Amino acid sequence: MRSLFACRAAVIAAGKKLKFKPPKFPYRKPPGLGEREGRKKAIVVGAGPIGLSMSIELANHGVSSVLVDDNDIVSVGSRAICWSKRSLELFDRFGIGDRAVDKGVTWSVGRTYHRDKELFSFDLLPEAGHKRPAFINLQQYYVEAILAERAMARPEIDLRFRNKIVDVQNCGDSVKAKIRTPDGDYWLESDYLVACDGVRSTVRSLLGLDFSGEKFEERFLIADIEMKADFPSERRFWFEPSFHAGQSALLHKQPDDIYRIDLQLGPDADQEEERQPGKVIERIEKVVGHSKFRLEWVSVYTFQCRRLENFVHDRVIFAGDSAHVVSPFGARGGNGGLQDVDNLGWKLAAVIDGRSPASLLDSYDAERTYAADENILHSTRTTNFMTPPSGYKRLARNALLHLAAISSRARPWVNSGRLSVPCVYLLDSADDPDLPAVTRPGSVAMDAPQESGWLIDMLGSVPILLGVGCDPPEIIGAKSVRLKMNEFVRERYLGSQRSAVYLVRPDQVVQARWKIAEFSEIKKSLGAMWGREI
Repeated sequence: MRSLFACRAAVIAAGKKLKFKPPKFPYRKPPGLGEREGRKKAIVVGAGPIGLSMSIELANHGVSSVLVDDNDIVSVGSRAICWSKRSLELFDRFGIGDRAVDKGVTWSVGRTYHRDKELFSFDLLPEAGHKRPAFINLQQYYVEAILAERAMARPEIDLRFRNKIVDVQNCGDSVKAKIRTPDGDYWLESDYLVACDGVRSTVRSLLGLDFSGEKFEERFLIADIEMKADFPSERRFWFEPSFHAGQSALLHKQPDDIYRIDLQLGPDADQEEERQPGKVIERIEKVVGHSKFRLEWVSVYTFQCRRLENFVHDRVIFAGDSAHVVSPFGARGGNGGLQDVDNLGWKLAAVIDGRSPASLLDSYDAERTYAADENILHSTRTTNFMTPPSGYKRLARNALLHLAAISSRARPWVNSGRLSVPCVYLLDSADDPDLPAVTRPGSVAMDAPQESGWLIDMLGSVPILLGVGCDPPEIIGAKSVRLKMNEFVRERYLGSQRSAVYLVRPDQVVQARWKIAEFSEIKKSLGAMWGREI
């Protein structure tokens, strides 16, 4: 398995111009077909970006897992391509950050057009003092391949391809999964099962669960084309362009001279007709102005903004698209799924290892359903703005676009996809409002340069007590670190104050902060973080 994958790894590492050539992953007969396997700590279902990341993050916390997938190849087509700064920080923690950024196309500028006139542009990361850029574009198959190589290098992860879940049973103190292979069926028992098997989740179906929320009838065409072009590394969005009258269009640059084009088709478009190569090529020619390109992948889709009511169902937990789905505009799908992993990994590890009660998982459910609702709200607003019905709503939308061309005050109301940022959780924890709002409890700790590297790399895995302008107290159960002061640390963590202490969770989220930290208050906040008294 490893030797075959090394061929693919060489393709990935060889350079930005070399095209990706995915081999098949080899199937291995699982031991459960010959004899009963011992109880596992975790089963993860789905070897896409979310499932692979889930197993890696559990391994980072010392928890082994069996990762099963019913396929033996990476995803077909680029699919998710926009990976946010927060996702890149998580990739660093998973051990793939440099490879992803080196291969990806870095961008931070977005341009919005009405017809053929540029209305405005924006820069997502205008400030210095961050390790990672605002976004990179990198095809999902690259991300999966790099993550799979990382997962196969971890002894804690048993990666099994062509192993399909066909039954799931919650059994009180464990969960059992029936798994189908080319050689027959077998059962696995584990403490928990994490379903990361996508929008058509088999696990969700087996448990008789369904999404609630809004379905949209609007149809869109996604096409990946290969061409030589001098388009800059920017996000370009058009309302009613001359090359696609009355609809919307989006253009992104990817590695290997691949470009992503999204075209709104309207609710009455015939999906089978629209995905025919001749029809697609005709549309793409109007976008790029010539025929010197190769059609690599195409899909026609409708989308929905929906989620499960709860993400935790006894011993079965849902993450990523198996738990929630949104429109692709705003890059909230893959990035939101990675934030599920970020939130769940350390909590599930603590429960499995007996360091926290199972009730700690209620905080995963509460925080990530809250985050999903935030993403769904943004995605729904984007969709309604992009696809207003005919009549006064469309007239009002177009009037706003005209106004945005002459007034900067109107531009924030133009919605072509509010891009993904981490959710700020609603934590009932100690806070001093005199400290900067950007690092309030519930937010991801902001990065800043330090003498030996970056602040974000100093956080994670264990609780951290950060001393800013002071030595943090020593307390059992947390690592104490004094930050090196500079303009970025001062601006993001102190503001006008002289000193502060921050308690940061293993997922790099601020749990609590104080100008004056009392030992009893720190102990109380640590206990709240772990869901038990300390």
